[in-house]
Amino acid sequence: QVQLKESGGGLVQPGGSLRLSCKVSGSILSVFISSTMGWYRQAPGKERELVAAISSAGTIDYADSVKGRFTISRDNAKRTVYLQMNSLAPEDTAAYYCHADFPAYRRDYWGQGTQVTVSS
Repeated sequence: QVQLKESGGGLVQPGGSLRLSCKVSGSILSVFISSTMGWYRQAPGKERELVAAISSAGTIDYADSVKGRFTISRDNAKRTVYLQMNSLAPEDTAAYYCHADFPAYRRDYWGQGTQVTVSS
């Protein structure tokens, strides 16, 4: 049974940094390596939006609003994807969700989310 577990959220002041982690369990390594991993976020009253994604080949996409501030990376051996968030602003406040697209399983998975609050 595949599970995604996010961690690293919390309360931070504007201009601060956080590092989110998403650990994937229940998948064999080769399946994880072939996956596209992503981070999404959803603020109250808004739709869920893509923040960043990294493919199995290392291709990376960012939302325009986070370019230059956020960095996505993956450690295949640890089955973990990270989101380094710098220069955080109040508009980054949201629940952040990890997403995994596993072509080998012909389906995708979501984590339960971790809350990021940027406030002074």
